[in-house]
Amino acid sequence: MARQYDIENSVNGVRERVRHYADEAADRASELAERGRQASRRFGRNHRDYGRRLSNAAEDFADEANYQYRRLRRHVTRHPVATTAIIAGTVGAFFLLRHLLRGRDED
Repeated sequence: MARQYDIENSVNGVRERVRHYADEAADRASELAERGRQASRRFGRNHRDYGRRLSNAAEDFADEANYQYRRLRRHVTRHPVATTAIIAGTVGAFFLLRHLLRGRDED
């Protein structure tokens, strides 16, 4: 009888754990479904404003990157020595910092 009681208790424990995990999975699924509904409301046909703002922001970002690239290119063409000095200084500072930080790690 004791063995049967132990088996029933272990089955009941497993049943409770399975029920707990199933409840958590159901809660998570309903949360994900709600987030999906919110996303569809945000990107749906009736709410084109959000998509339009997103595409405008992407276009602005691309325009700014293009402007900065052209500006840098003009600067390099007009001042090649200054550009070379800036790059050399940047690389030198990088190696100096790398050396200093490596020295601290080895101690």
